[in-house]
Amino acid sequence: MAFSATDVKNLREMTGVGMMDCKKALVATDGDMDKAVEWLREKGMAASVKKAGRVAAEGMAYAAVIDGVGVVVEVNAETDFVGKNEKFVDFVKGVAETAAKENPASLDALMECKYKGTGLTVTQQQQEMVLVIGENIKVRRFARYAEGVSVPYVHAGGKIGVLVNLETGLSAEQVTELGKNIAMQIAALNPRFWDKSQVTQEVLDEEKKVMMAQMENDPKMANKPEQVREKIVMGKLNKFYAENCLLQQDSVRADVFEGTVEAYIAHAAKELGGAITFKTAVRFEKGEGIEKKQENFADEIASLVKG
Repeated sequence: MAFSATDVKNLREMTGVGMMDCKKALVATDGDMDKAVEWLREKGMAASVKKAGRVAAEGMAYAAVIDGVGVVVEVNAETDFVGKNEKFVDFVKGVAETAAKENPASLDALMECKYKGTGLTVTQQQQEMVLVIGENIKVRRFARYAEGVSVPYVHAGGKIGVLVNLETGLSAEQVTELGKNIAMQIAALNPRFWDKSQVTQEVLDEEKKVMMAQMENDPKMANKPEQVREKIVMGKLNKFYAENCLLQQDSVRADVFEGTVEAYIAHAAKELGGAITFKTAVRFEKGEGIEKKQENFADEIASLVKG
């Protein structure tokens, strides 16, 4: 069965696959469109196994509130370019919608959920995206809050996704500005703890040990009485809290409120006429903790020639 350039174009529009691969599929299936789609899918599934071993440290972190449920996800790809691809972005948003709707107990459970609007599981849809885009793609992690009021924030087009969860009797609309400003704080400063009450004694003892050692090595401080040095350490610990604990940090939005995040929340609650409590938050930074493979450009070209 013969095929035309229009058939190649139509197959490309149906699958999102490159023109040359579409032409190969039509040649291999003697111009049968349905068999060509099947051929591409089969090749895509095979390719996804190969590509699964390649490092995917780019992609997108995304946060949203969907039907009152807060969700944040990270989906990785191999290149930053793909992270801006419309089909990839739609896939990420679809994963978030699936997580919000299905309430999976784990990442494995999410991957077995039906992807929104299809008969495919999230795993199968992920494999379809490998076929369409041509890179290793991986849903890495997600978090979901159905209780309280969640406020999402996405920084720099998906570099960081933050979801803040508040306990309040006020409406989501009333606390959105506050929640977004807290989320921006978390995105910018990445605090180790939400509140100083979460800092363990082990962490405090380690910090005190470092501070005391620094003073012993400082000629100006070494001869001071131990009681004086203890007081200085307590002052330094307050600085530690202010640098590492969200609620004790000074708000980065000084144009909105000057003071700590804790004081900002109390101020907003008073202004809005209701109680507001910061419960928790999640911060996903794309590629965080993934070791990127470094390749010499000449070696990369050589590997392509060999391959």
